[in-house]
Amino acid sequence: MFEKNPVILVIDDEESMRDSCFQALTRVGFRAETAEDGSIGLEKIKETKPDLVLIDLKMPGISGMDVLEKVKEIDPNIISVVITGYATVESAVEAMKKGAYDFLPKPFTPEELRIIISRGLERRKLILETESLRKEKKLIEENFITMVTHQLRSPLVAIQQFFEVILGGMVGEVQEKQKDMITRSRDRMDGLLKLIDDWLDVARLSGGQIVDKLKRLSLKKVIKKLIEDMQPLAQKNDVSLEFGPSSENDLVQGDEETLEQVFSNLITNAIRYNKPKGKVVITIKENKDFISAEVKDTGIGIAKEHLPFIFDQFYRVKRGEDHKIKGTGLGLSIAKKIVDAHGGSIKASSELGKGSSFIVLLSKA
Repeated sequence: MFEKNPVILVIDDEESMRDSCFQALTRVGFRAETAEDGSIGLEKIKETKPDLVLIDLKMPGISGMDVLEKVKEIDPNIISVVITGYATVESAVEAMKKGAYDFLPKPFTPEELRIIISRGLERRKLILETESLRKEKKLIEENFITMVTHQLRSPLVAIQQFFEVILGGMVGEVQEKQKDMITRSRDRMDGLLKLIDDWLDVARLSGGQIVDKLKRLSLKKVIKKLIEDMQPLAQKNDVSLEFGPSSENDLVQGDEETLEQVFSNLITNAIRYNKPKGKVVITIKENKDFISAEVKDTGIGIAKEHLPFIFDQFYRVKRGEDHKIKGTGLGLSIAKKIVDAHGGSIKASSELGKGSSFIVLLSKA
């Protein structure tokens, strides 16, 4: 991980301490730098970018504690080790809180110094390896999204369009048996594209990106629009879909696009897993710190043993009655990721044969 000999910076106002540390470190192959106070030490950190810094707590001018904090601001991956002749439990605890990796009381032997330096450098190596793996993972995710979008999704969409052209009779008459086979193929293609779209959502979802887009918005407005858009699906399934009595305050800190995705998933499930002549009611309530939105249905319900797993990726409840309903098993997982990124929570309750309730809690605006 280290392309060169590790650089160790010693910040101490005692010349004899700086010299002895310099000798002990260079003797075993380290590149050593020294600074006589905190101000000079911070400048040297910016110039030399050391792997590890030894910091004396008791120095004139900028204190060792202040240097500790500023080191983390310059580079959080630099390992800081505190050295002092006035070690106390309180000072050790405070130093650790400010980012120190370890504590070395004076006087110490060259061997003790080398041991603690070796431990600190091993820690830095692990930190840098973890950071490298994190960047590599991010690159793989980005490449995955590009590959799926361009090399998988685009050809499938083109094939789907060809099916529509054939079924529309634009290239000649289609016999009933042929039409049946093409329709089944098209339906399978629809399912595959839905899986790809859901998987892309999982790959793209970033809590940080969502947080950056949070703004004050009306949850009632979001849900009322979805109810209007989903009335045809509700009518097709012989289910009534309505907005129930709700509190006046419905303002939340949220990202409209992803919240629409959450409630679209919940309402769609409530319709599809309902019974003929069933009902779906959405209500909004104001709590102390949150706004809660409940999607409640009178559907077939979920068995108690399945409830702890319904937000897991690819988990699908086997319910017999809904064997013809296709899904990817990612919808509720995506909904939970989005709600978590908002700093909220989502929970479910259900009883077989009597329906289900999903409650989403979001922070007030």
